[in-house]
Amino acid sequence: MADELVATAVAPGVFLVDGSGQRAVVYVTGDGNDRWAFWNGQVFRIADSQPVHAAGRAPLDLAQELRSPMPATVVQVPAATGARVTKGQVLVVLEAMKMEIPVRSLADGTVTAVHCHPGELVQADQILVEIR
Repeated sequence: MADELVATAVAPGVFLVDGSGQRAVVYVTGDGNDRWAFWNGQVFRIADSQPVHAAGRAPLDLAQELRSPMPATVVQVPAATGARVTKGQVLVVLEAMKMEIPVRSLADGTVTAVHCHPGELVQADQILVEIR
């Protein structure tokens, strides 16, 4: 079982995340169920965010939704549901404007769903792969 990750609010919209022997600062903005997080140079949209407990700490579920950065055609889908993946592994290859765009895993995990197939046209921000 993976270590539990814990977020501690250190300022409005700023959280210190501890777990797996690592510590990171995550910036969060938005309200209700529409929240955006900035971590390690990446931007994530968070749906159904967990509330922060009275002590200012909450376990984080780091489910990821890898999304299309632009309208494109899916060229390859090396990802498969149930597969273990590592950070940086290519999960989908897109083609847009005669360029190939690899969509890579942002962390180690397991593919829980694949929402695209080769030849499919996808839109910007469309979910391609889910990882937990």
